[in-house]
Amino acid sequence: MRQLHFNLFLHDTGHHEASWRLPESDPRANLSLAAHQHLARVAEDAKFDSVFLADSPVLWSDPGRRPSGKLEPTLLLAALAATTTRIGLIATASTSYNEPYNLARRFASLDHLSGGRAGWNIVTTAGDAAARNFGLDDQPLHRTRYERADEFLRVSTKLWDSWADDAIVADKSAGVHARRDRVRAIDHRGTFFRVDGPLNLPRSPQAHPLLVQAGSSEDGKEFAAKWAEAVFTAQPTLAESQAFYADLKRRAVAAGRDPDHVVILPGIVPVIGDTEAEALSLEAELERLIAPEYALATIAHTLKVDPSRLRLDEPLPDDLPREDEIEGAKSRRTLIVDWARRDNLTVRQLIGKLGGGRGHRTFTGTPVQVADTIQHYFENHAADGFNIMPAVLPSGLSAFADKVIPILQERGLFRTEYAGATLREHYGLPRPSNVFAEVAR
Repeated sequence: MRQLHFNLFLHDTGHHEASWRLPESDPRANLSLAAHQHLARVAEDAKFDSVFLADSPVLWSDPGRRPSGKLEPTLLLAALAATTTRIGLIATASTSYNEPYNLARRFASLDHLSGGRAGWNIVTTAGDAAARNFGLDDQPLHRTRYERADEFLRVSTKLWDSWADDAIVADKSAGVHARRDRVRAIDHRGTFFRVDGPLNLPRSPQAHPLLVQAGSSEDGKEFAAKWAEAVFTAQPTLAESQAFYADLKRRAVAAGRDPDHVVILPGIVPVIGDTEAEALSLEAELERLIAPEYALATIAHTLKVDPSRLRLDEPLPDDLPREDEIEGAKSRRTLIVDWARRDNLTVRQLIGKLGGGRGHRTFTGTPVQVADTIQHYFENHAADGFNIMPAVLPSGLSAFADKVIPILQERGLFRTEYAGATLREHYGLPRPSNVFAEVAR
């Protein structure tokens, strides 16, 4: 029987931008190993497939707005690997501001250290601010970033495969640790990279870390159809989730892949109360604590307009730059504009909607109502599972783990125990074959 997959998106005090202002919140949780360890253990006890850390090589937001410091995710996940045993560990890393050899080594290291639980959320990183941190005046063009990402993945997979699975023999009597003929250079020569190889690590338990992608632009969807094994996506309605789901599965088939090997996980921001009134009260308190001046600047940046053009109690201007006119987070820009136009939102109302999940599906209700919504999406070809984004941490995770997951387990929709040890096994995905398998044995 088909079952749900759940990834926990860890985000300091929670995904609602005002979560850090609640009395229960630790405003320094973003820098605390103990806080992250606690959340990972709660998620593992609830049998989540994985935990996930977003990242960017630039300061994300005005540091006055909310906790903005970000620990380097692969370092943090290596620490979490030591205090968990089964849950998957997914880190974000950019193909625009890294080199394949170092990044392939980093994720292979995490896979070895965790016993096969590593995943890589592949991003191309939009924005001129990030470019200026790496000696560039402007960000590369959107298409160029995805062309580089494609070659980056081709190099990385070759490096992960540069050792055969049977390369290490550890023959003490013969004095041979590894067979030299089973370790090979990759001799890659491409448009963006020249890499000799081999990698200085043997093939890891999963062979390749789980490959995750989150872009929803045309280039992003084509890239996901070719490479991604799990896809995080922001879709605020059922109809949009269904359309994205069908489109990406179709693209995967066109790319020669099994569509069941592309696990689609829309984001959902649950605000949970034992009663509807309790849930609505928490939602209202969070919206009351939003500082609109910060949110206004963020929306303006995404839409590529001057903040002075956005008036809180009026709709978005009619003459916004089109998606094809901007270089940046194209799909997120379109999501925000379409949402505001469709629901006839003022800028203030849009800020309230985005404050909880930045365009992801938000849902406020009781545990049964949350479970019903998840089941409805799952059974109506809108999702293979969900990227769970608690509005407030740790309480939002505890409410989901303690009150929603048992309902889904009783309905036979979610595991009660892990069936495998690796992240790929959690997601029902095969271990990749070696692209250099033809090397003589």
